[in-house]
Amino acid sequence: MNKLNYCKKCILPNTRPNISYNLKTRLCSVCAQITKPNTKINWKKRKREFEKIINRVRAKNNLYDCIIPVSGGKDSTWQVINALKYKLKPLCVTWKTPSRSKIGEKNLKNLINLGVSHIDFTINQKIEKKFILKSFIKYGEPLIPMHMAMHAIPTQLAVNFKVPLVLWAENSRNEYGSKKIIINEKYLTNQWRKLFGNTKSTTAKDWIDKNMTSKDMSPYIWLDEKIKKKNNVKEIFLGYFFKWDPLKIFSISKKHGFKHAMKPKTGIYNFADIDDDFLITIHHWLKWYKFGFTRAWDNLSIEIRTGRVTRQKAIDSIKKIGQDVPHKEINLFCKYLGITKKNFYKIIEKFRNKKIWYKEKNIWKIKNFLIKDFKW
Repeated sequence: MNKLNYCKKCILPNTRPNISYNLKTRLCSVCAQITKPNTKINWKKRKREFEKIINRVRAKNNLYDCIIPVSGGKDSTWQVINALKYKLKPLCVTWKTPSRSKIGEKNLKNLINLGVSHIDFTINQKIEKKFILKSFIKYGEPLIPMHMAMHAIPTQLAVNFKVPLVLWAENSRNEYGSKKIIINEKYLTNQWRKLFGNTKSTTAKDWIDKNMTSKDMSPYIWLDEKIKKKNNVKEIFLGYFFKWDPLKIFSISKKHGFKHAMKPKTGIYNFADIDDDFLITIHHWLKWYKFGFTRAWDNLSIEIRTGRVTRQKAIDSIKKIGQDVPHKEINLFCKYLGITKKNFYKIIEKFRNKKIWYKEKNIWKIKNFLIKDFKW
């Protein structure tokens, strides 16, 4: 059994994918980067760099200046606000989740009403359901189809509509963890997608079989880098040019009509992950089985790094939240896929990380857990 180690600054364990943990400093790679000297970013300089990019884009006088992948969440609302602020003419595109929430629908309409053209892209639902079930069974991961599609559709449209720029939000590699934090990473590439795109390093071609042909999988296929280069399409992270803070982004989006939920859907924020009824919640909760932490740990670690929450207060919050089993979302997920709850738990049990979990009096517990008197 492996021993869990927790970052002494935030609360992330060393089981979190894509991060490294230093036994000597007892810091995760994200916190280690923040505490390094000479890592202060010149945001004014980066803003000027962004202005140069969009000036070149506007000079092309294309039908649209940029593609913005949007869901209607606070991040995509902020992306649109910034594009309009800099007088860009965006074409927004959404991979339509099969479980879009009512508040997600309202926020997407609000985003569109800010003054943009929009495409709501619905993939063949028979194919999508097959793909979601297949990825759930194989990896205990229902969102591989979503992550593939949301990265494939915008670049495909960029080439088809001759749009030179795709505006992405934050670089999750820096926000949520990476073995090596690269603060100068401004371009999103297919290599980044394979490493940090939450697809288990697979591409659409890896999922082709007799039930899902290459044509069926076309909305999930990422454009080759050579094709993007030939068509002068670049993808950039707005989080490289503007400091990314979830609460500040929410505050700005709220002023432009974005609505939050009454309480958090998953994690601690009542303004995040609210545009989907069950898929995102299941995705985040399964971290508990695989890695011994949940969405709340990610959120609270960000809050610790910003200085808004102390580490002890974050630990107290985790103790209060507990295992946070999303019973309602599990029921909706099973109904959507046409499986029983018994089958659901049988599938996810295969992905319980036995290196950190053990049974005591028929109750599963995590050895060396952060909280000694945690309610199992």
